[in-house]
Amino acid sequence: MAQHWKILVWLIAGVIVGLLLQQITEAPGSIGATLGSTSDGKVVVQSISRNLTPKGRTAAEKLTVGDRISKIAINAGMADENLLDSVSSPEDVSAFLASAGAGGVATITLEDGTEKSCQVILDPGSDRSRYLYPFVFLADIFMRLLKMLIMPLVFTSIVTGVAGLGGGEDFGRLGRRTFGYYVTTSFLAVGLGLVLVNLIRPGDGAQLGLSTAAQFGQESENWLDILRRMVPENVFDAFTGNGNMLQVIFFALLFGFFITRAPEKPKKILTELLDSAFQVVMLMASWVMKLVPYGVFCLLVKVVGETGFDVFIPLSTYMLTVFLALVIHAVVVLPLLLSIVARVSPLKWFRAMSPVLMTAFSTSSSSLTLPTTLNTLKSRGKVSNKTSSFVAPLGATVNMDGTALYECIGVVFLAQYYATAGDYVLTFGSQVTVVMAAFLASIGAAGIPSAGLIMMLTILSALKLPLEGAALLLAVDRPLDMCRTMVNVWSDTVGSAIVATREGEKGLGDFETAETAES
Repeated sequence: MAQHWKILVWLIAGVIVGLLLQQITEAPGSIGATLGSTSDGKVVVQSISRNLTPKGRTAAEKLTVGDRISKIAINAGMADENLLDSVSSPEDVSAFLASAGAGGVATITLEDGTEKSCQVILDPGSDRSRYLYPFVFLADIFMRLLKMLIMPLVFTSIVTGVAGLGGGEDFGRLGRRTFGYYVTTSFLAVGLGLVLVNLIRPGDGAQLGLSTAAQFGQESENWLDILRRMVPENVFDAFTGNGNMLQVIFFALLFGFFITRAPEKPKKILTELLDSAFQVVMLMASWVMKLVPYGVFCLLVKVVGETGFDVFIPLSTYMLTVFLALVIHAVVVLPLLLSIVARVSPLKWFRAMSPVLMTAFSTSSSSLTLPTTLNTLKSRGKVSNKTSSFVAPLGATVNMDGTALYECIGVVFLAQYYATAGDYVLTFGSQVTVVMAAFLASIGAAGIPSAGLIMMLTILSALKLPLEGAALLLAVDRPLDMCRTMVNVWSDTVGSAIVATREGEKGLGDFETAETAES
């Protein structure tokens, strides 16, 4: 069976198994803490088993040992809010979390009136958690295999790609075309998101439960920090974490460029060494590719089994706005560019890239999808190694169309809420700031799950909006993250095809002809 069909079958199977587990087991929630009672009958946090503080929250908002709990609300202010307005015993909390289930964000009010937030996860001691454990374990192994390949693949592919260009003129031409495409599609994505969020206006009258008395005016982020962060202080430190991708790319571009300027002997030695390393890493990627269908199956069982589809219910208008924008960009904008500029059939290219898209959907990470992307561009897309090894790794980090679009809609959605429920004024100038900030934030976002939500905090700061709204959106971020990552990677593959065509390459996407000839 062809790889893309195999992935699709196992993806559907993962959803079915996850839904079956939902039907036959209970899914009590957990806030990652053990609760007890004090001598005066108050409920207190005795120990913290897992920090579940939502991304973007400060240390002061983290649940700590000794906190006395008086009230708990899950998805406060939203349509599916669950509220325990009087906590009298640890058993009350356990029963409440059992009925509310996993998923969402809990707002915990302490005895002194302080509010703290944490995600609600599946109780590790539940029957469903035990049934899911084998799938979670195998999914983690699969994700680790993908993570293992990211750094060596990015470094060797970019260095060999740049060194293979042979000179400054070729490097400059390919770079201009690549970055020209990235800038164009990112601005088209942000512009589309801005138009739709202003037409649909999902934030007007939304019930988000956010304080309208919040202080506006946080300090704005300095966008030069993105450029500063690109230059590593210690290149070996940069290789120690997948979140340092911009630094690795910067060093790899410089290293590859100066290989072309080196004397013949070191130039030949380094080129052959790194090209050999790249070939070995690609062989490893090909092996991991064979595991993708089964990794996708385990990931989907985990996601659906833990939270189901209830996450789609709250914030439905906001989510539909994001989905609509993603669909238009992926189905209309990018295919038009592909057919007009590259003269490649969008349907043929979609079929060729289908393994990449399904891997992106299940992993929610363009960086984790990179091994599959490079392998598929070469074997099914028929894009040369010179082009794909330069365009795809850069795209996995700096070309985030879906993320830019999502950040624009998310920030304007929250601004609309504060404008209708509070005293915030959403001006045209503010929306221009969103466009520029979303573009820059998408470049600075790491290609890891939920990175776009973290970068949204910087845009909220630029608009001087409270940051608490971003944590609220975390309740529905997982399905949106899966979809926007697929759009990010789809844009990377379209960019590879366009650049390859401009470089004079032919027969892009003709994998079916090659497969027929081989058989």
